[in-house]
Amino acid sequence: MSYKEYGNAAGGWGALKATTEHLLKSHNVAKNLLNLLRTNQDHGFDCPGCAWGEKGVPGRFRFCENGAKAVNWEATSKRVDRHFFAQHSVSYLNQQSDYWLEYQGRLSEPVKYNGTTDKYEPISWQQAFNFIASKLNGLASPNQAEFYTSGRASNEAAFLYQLFVRRFGTNNFPDCSNMCHEATSVALAEAIGIGKGTTRIEDFEHADAIFLFGQNPGTNHPRMLETLAAAYKRGARIVALNNLKERGLERFTNPQDPLEMLKNGSSPTTSDYYMPKLGGDMALVRGIVKALYKRHRQAQQQGKSVFDLAFIEQHTDGVAQYLAQVDATSWAEITRQSGLRRTDIEALADIYQNAKRVIVTWAMGITQHKHSVNTIHELVNLQLLGGNIGKQGAGLCPVRGHSNVQGDRTMGINERPSAAFLDSLEQVFGFKPPRNHGHNVVEALQALARGESKIFIGLGGNLVAAAPDTAKVAQAMRNAELTVNIATKLNRTHVNPGKDAIILPCYGRTDIDLQASGPQKITVEDSFSMVHASSGRIDVHGEQMRSEIAIVAGIAAATLGERTPVDWRAMTDNYDRIRDLIEHTITGFAQFNQRLDAPGGFYLGNSARELNWKTASGKAQFFSHELPQRIVPVELPDEANVFLMQTMRSHDQYNTTIYGYDDRYRSVFGERNVVFFNQEDMHRLKLNTGDLVDIESFWHDGTVRKIEAFKVIPHEIAPSNIAAYFPEANALIPLDSVGDRSFTPTSKSILVRVSPSQKAAPIVTSKSR
Repeated sequence: MSYKEYGNAAGGWGALKATTEHLLKSHNVAKNLLNLLRTNQDHGFDCPGCAWGEKGVPGRFRFCENGAKAVNWEATSKRVDRHFFAQHSVSYLNQQSDYWLEYQGRLSEPVKYNGTTDKYEPISWQQAFNFIASKLNGLASPNQAEFYTSGRASNEAAFLYQLFVRRFGTNNFPDCSNMCHEATSVALAEAIGIGKGTTRIEDFEHADAIFLFGQNPGTNHPRMLETLAAAYKRGARIVALNNLKERGLERFTNPQDPLEMLKNGSSPTTSDYYMPKLGGDMALVRGIVKALYKRHRQAQQQGKSVFDLAFIEQHTDGVAQYLAQVDATSWAEITRQSGLRRTDIEALADIYQNAKRVIVTWAMGITQHKHSVNTIHELVNLQLLGGNIGKQGAGLCPVRGHSNVQGDRTMGINERPSAAFLDSLEQVFGFKPPRNHGHNVVEALQALARGESKIFIGLGGNLVAAAPDTAKVAQAMRNAELTVNIATKLNRTHVNPGKDAIILPCYGRTDIDLQASGPQKITVEDSFSMVHASSGRIDVHGEQMRSEIAIVAGIAAATLGERTPVDWRAMTDNYDRIRDLIEHTITGFAQFNQRLDAPGGFYLGNSARELNWKTASGKAQFFSHELPQRIVPVELPDEANVFLMQTMRSHDQYNTTIYGYDDRYRSVFGERNVVFFNQEDMHRLKLNTGDLVDIESFWHDGTVRKIEAFKVIPHEIAPSNIAAYFPEANALIPLDSVGDRSFTPTSKSILVRVSPSQKAAPIVTSKSR
């Protein structure tokens, strides 16, 4: 490993260099150059990376560095076929790195696990469908099967998937939303009546202030940097609130700006940067409100107001109880939890008060704590006080991760579907869908671990790597009678098979999807509720891969019958027919097929943006929560080497996909087993850069969760906080350490002890005491 200070801005020549390197690694250079020019373009394909939206400006390239990595990674010419599996046992494959597994290339034919030889062997598509159907139909109850969905599945695939599964008889829909923005969906639905953000991308052109909570756009959604830099240039105050410094939240060199590139210049992406402690954001926002409330009462004595009283009176409920709770919260508790001084919080209140239009954005730095739902309620409270919902240049903006994670939820991938959605399914398709709540990710994994659930089917994703408590999750998967994975590339979940296991290779976003009626397009929904079409451009005709839609339809037809409750073959032949069914089932999709012709797609609308509050009271709801007594529900040992830890992505990574071993914005090259420390904490513990440490987490179940021989790296991070990459550090997170009411793993608040290591190489262990 080399630790070398990287002094450049985000983007710029470093991004172009990295894009070129990954283009060459794809072994498909000429075709991928054309692919990049078609990314996020009308009549092109939607980036398989993040869910940040597009303004629709013509004639510009619309991909970022990590989007380019995703395209090149998917559109490789390398193939994993029967010859590959004949050479490698599953046990051998499970010893390889996550990077190595995916770097072998695209999965190219269906395979079935042979437990005797410990190898995957070829199987025909129909044999695979029939085998899966026999196992599903042999269950004592449909609720013994778990149907997982990744956020990269299209709207059409997700809709067919949920239709098949609900006709089969269960609501067991664990999905990637459960592990990232579930707290957002829960909190917003309760507070404003819809579990989605209220902003459109054009609002960023009109906001006076933008508050960014717990997110790192430079790595996780780099196209946002251009939006932030443009807002900064026109004078907006952009406030970063993140417990560690991130290059993308400081400055950005736009690769589409020739003058900036030639001068090697850059533009700031934020005007103000504050570093609260992990889990301290709720206290921070409470402090902003407390400062504003004091000013509001003083202003009222002069007949003025700091809060938008007309908005509050007309559109909200519960403000008196909330402000009483604010009054009851002490400044001492606010500053202790947030890690910021009162003067810092007063300065943030100044920015908010002086802005007529405010956008609040957040990502997983907010959603992966025990008290995440309450924290998002606090963000909503702040915006309601300012009347900053339902007007141009203002609103709530959760920045989603994977490219269609929001669309999948719109299509019904939800273990707790609304009664209205189920009523619509019953009316359109003529069967009674199950009404009982199904399993989320944590519940599904616990059921598999106990042997209560027998079958796991994954529509994309890599759950063993993505989930917490790695050893326990891998064992839960191996407990299954059958695991089925629909995927483009080999990953960690595939090499932890059930007693029987099948891998079904599917098309990626970059592939031409040729069906009986001709080339098909699919659709996705971005973070701004825009629905747009995506059509691949790489010809894979003649290979054995199939589309996700064709695979879902094949399993459904074999399990339920060719025409129950729809003609599955007809759905596969022409995806327009699926969109017709979506139009009849889900509000907002009138004239679905026709509206896709509009450049940039169409807007689904948002009830809260229209000041239509679909809550129990019929108004936007203030919630009056006390601050949490402690960030982690475990007693804090009084030891100098105890820290609060978070997991995060490197810059050479998207979700569980590892593109390489460099994290240049954090000055790390050629290594992933690292842990980032505040330099004062390093000095206090007498640690030097590159020292090896072991990290063990605290929990109350008697299990040792430990990662060993991680290299110490200095970084600007809040005192007493440390950070490491996932999935490497997922082994430290207990499966049952979850957010209240969201069940999201608490990946951003792990209580750990750090000690010097005697190991020379990283080892992950999990065993009972």
